[in-house]
Amino acid sequence: MSALSDNLVTFAILAYLIAMIGHAVEYALGNVRTRVAAAAPVRELVGAGGPVPTPPTPVPSPPPADRSAGRARLAGLIGVGATAVAAALHLAALVTRGLAADRMPWGNMYEFVLTVTFIGVAAWLVVLWKRPSLRKLGLFLTLVMVLLVATAELVLYVPIVPLVPALNSYWFVIHVSTIVFASGIFLLGVVPAVGFLMRNGYEQGKRSFPYTLAKRLPAAVGLERLTFALHAFAFPIFTFAVIAGAIWAEAAWGRPWGWDPKETWAFISWVVYAGYLHARATPSVKRNVATWIAVLGFLTMLMNLFGVNIFFTGLHSYGGLD
Repeated sequence: MSALSDNLVTFAILAYLIAMIGHAVEYALGNVRTRVAAAAPVRELVGAGGPVPTPPTPVPSPPPADRSAGRARLAGLIGVGATAVAAALHLAALVTRGLAADRMPWGNMYEFVLTVTFIGVAAWLVVLWKRPSLRKLGLFLTLVMVLLVATAELVLYVPIVPLVPALNSYWFVIHVSTIVFASGIFLLGVVPAVGFLMRNGYEQGKRSFPYTLAKRLPAAVGLERLTFALHAFAFPIFTFAVIAGAIWAEAAWGRPWGWDPKETWAFISWVVYAGYLHARATPSVKRNVATWIAVLGFLTMLMNLFGVNIFFTGLHSYGGLD
């Protein structure tokens, strides 16, 4: 089962890469506008008996713009299909890893990153099902998937080992499942957040890099609303996860909060995300300023996941890396 899980992760990365290529092709061709050929005016020849209409003009073949638009749409649909296949392989890799370990697959950084990324891509497929017009965001989502899942396999991978004693508790499922779920939604939320910042700049007339990357994205207002919706959904779950962690800490270590490095960074992330939601609800705060706070919040999440486990030592150091 362990070897099967490893192979499934590799196949999932390849499927995400195919999906990214499909979305990239759509993105490259998607700016071509379909042109409707105007009917040619009837030319008349003046003769002795009056105007004589010219012979009917043959029906022209579809213009190149129409063909390019069709190819772009096909490439986008291939990207979506490959993303769905990759997500299925991703889920199978997690299930087989859990069966091989005889526990939930959340015991180290490798397993945690695999789970968070799966939650992110699964949530993306739900969003895409509800709003197909957002399909061009798939390029950036699949890019994130390729980078994170490949990093997990190439850098963070560790063999299956039993859970450390502190994790042997029913709170393991309660706390870690909610923190993983919230983290996956935050991961998805940062994609439209960055897309909004680029698209908003492009709509304001900025034509330098990276704003030109957003000229084919949906309108900025829609991206900003999606960013807010995802963060507003994830924040209460994240809040519950932090509270559940404090209750678990009281039962395991005799204190609910000890400013352990991971506890500290979880608190920082909570404050930043709360600040984002407060800024988003304040009319005097510009939307791009509030969105930058959301991006900062995700950076604190990355610090909590990678930085704390790699560079710090504490009660939550379960990265599994030497």
